[in-house]
Amino acid sequence: MNINKTIIEGAYIIERAIGGDERGYFSRVADIAELKNAGINADFVQYNLSRNTVKGVLRGLHSQVAGFAEDKLITCTNGEIYDVCVDVRKDSLTYGKYVGQILSEQNGKSLYIPKGCAHGYITLTDNAQALYFSTQVYAPNVEVGYNWKDPMFSIDWPIEPTIISKKDDSWTFVSER
Repeated sequence: MNINKTIIEGAYIIERAIGGDERGYFSRVADIAELKNAGINADFVQYNLSRNTVKGVLRGLHSQVAGFAEDKLITCTNGEIYDVCVDVRKDSLTYGKYVGQILSEQNGKSLYIPKGCAHGYITLTDNAQALYFSTQVYAPNVEVGYNWKDPMFSIDWPIEPTIISKKDDSWTFVSER
C-alpha cells in the first residue's frame, strides 16, 4: 500500500496493490498495521456499503460533531466515484479547502478523511458502489451537513448531479450559519 498525504492535515490518498491472474484479483482494502505505521490510528467500528444505480448521484457533504466525530476510509468497489474531503475545522490552516479524488475498482485508490472534515461524492458511472469504514457509528442527531455547491469550498465537481436527496440539497452555505 502507498499512503500519501494531501494538502489537508490528516487526509490521505491510499493506493492499494491490485495483482491478478485469470481468476481475477485479490486486494487488501485496508491494513491496520500499515495505517498505524503512517500515523493513522483508526479503530473502525462500522462498515457501510452504498450502492448507487445511476451516474450523477451526489451524496454529501456530511460530518458528525461532538463526541461522534469520525474518521472515514472510503473505497469504490464497483464503478467510479469522485470523492471529496472538505476541511470544516475552523482552527485548521486549510479550513474551507478540499481534496477530491477519483476512486474506482480499477485504480485501487481510497480516501482517508479525518475527524472534523466533511465527506461527499458523486457517481461517475452507473452502478457505483462505495465502501465506508468509520471510527464512529452513525448518529443522526449529531449529523451536520454542508451544501455541495457552497462557494466557500468551490468544489470542482466533474459532472452535474442528476439525483440528490432533498436533505443534501438543502444544507445551508457556511456564510448563512
